[in-house]
Amino acid sequence: MEESEEEEGGILGQEQKDEDKNDEQPASMPTQNSMTEKEENCLKVCPVMEEKGKEKGMKEGEMKKEMELEIEFDGELCQSLPGQQISFIRGTDLFGYVGIEAVLDQMRRKTMKAGFEFNIMVVGQSGLGKSTLVNTLFKSKVSRKSCMPNYAEEISKTVELHSVSHVIEEKGVKMKLTVIDTPGFGDQINNENCWEPIVKYVNEQYEKYLREELHVNRKARIPDTRVHCCIYFLPATGHRLRPIDVEFMKRLGKIVSIVPVIAKADTLTIEERQEFKERIRQDLVANGIQVYPQKEYDEDLEEHIINDRIRESIPFAVVGTDKEHQVNGNTVLGRKTKWGIIEVENVAHCEFANLRDLLIRSHLQDLKEVTHNIHYETYRVRRLNESNMNFSEMGLSTRPLENGTADKCESESHL
Repeated sequence: MEESEEEEGGILGQEQKDEDKNDEQPASMPTQNSMTEKEENCLKVCPVMEEKGKEKGMKEGEMKKEMELEIEFDGELCQSLPGQQISFIRGTDLFGYVGIEAVLDQMRRKTMKAGFEFNIMVVGQSGLGKSTLVNTLFKSKVSRKSCMPNYAEEISKTVELHSVSHVIEEKGVKMKLTVIDTPGFGDQINNENCWEPIVKYVNEQYEKYLREELHVNRKARIPDTRVHCCIYFLPATGHRLRPIDVEFMKRLGKIVSIVPVIAKADTLTIEERQEFKERIRQDLVANGIQVYPQKEYDEDLEEHIINDRIRESIPFAVVGTDKEHQVNGNTVLGRKTKWGIIEVENVAHCEFANLRDLLIRSHLQDLKEVTHNIHYETYRVRRLNESNMNFSEMGLSTRPLENGTADKCESESHL
């Protein structure tokens, strides 16, 4: 009996000690749980990433980095609000076909009916082939020079902006393309502040869009005249960025997506081109110039990998022409010289194809989203803060619009 009582006492004492230990370490439990969740996520992601890595022939270090990014992106996707739990269900966990992917077809049909807009600005001094390159990009006469039969090449005394719009249709998809040209930029002896008319134009388009948004009875679809992309033409000097290039891209890079290109790159040898590109990339970093695509705007792992390759190629060394020639029985766009034909769409000859893919085939929608979500949003917040300050100074109400007309007029007059 005494032995059994001692055993029971020992067991109860041990249980009491265990309970005391549990009470003493409440903070350690969530850490263990969270670590378990991370391990589970890693276990789910790792086999998939390993297979992808093996297919691409990647090294272990690169695979590990990609796995970490994938886990991080999945964690952001599954972030839950306080008091709300969200789980991530993969396609393999579904009982059968749901039909979620059909949303893409619905979006495609709506977009094809409505069409879409794309506004592109070309900036650079005269004689760099801006009009020719734009015509080559869209394989049609879309530049301002091509649309004016009696166009006379004159050097403007000031920087002027001209826009030409076209509706291009391809396989049932309609796109309203607007090309904004900047004659006079960089053509003067004194080019001080020659970027100001361009900055003013970009901000005016944001202002126009903002005013439309602030109307009480807004249009179902606001006309979009905002500049989605600015192609900046660098002369093929083979040296470094000029002061005017640095100043322009510094100012414009904060309000619009800039894609720098080396114009008439066929004047450089392959070695000179690579050295020039490397110097330009160094100058961009040294001067804190932001060009598209920026690293901080990468949304997921796949986009990060694709954009890294693009960033390694910037600036694109391009050649433009609308002349066709016969090469080995095939019709190609190219420039004919005494020593052969430079094929515009041949990656071995120039990087025009990479530029075209970026602007049209892979990143056109992303350029529009960056314009709307980043550049326009920054402008909108700044303008609304300025408006609220003006209202406060004048003793006007900063409450949401209630009775339409009067408050609407007030808000518009102070924007």
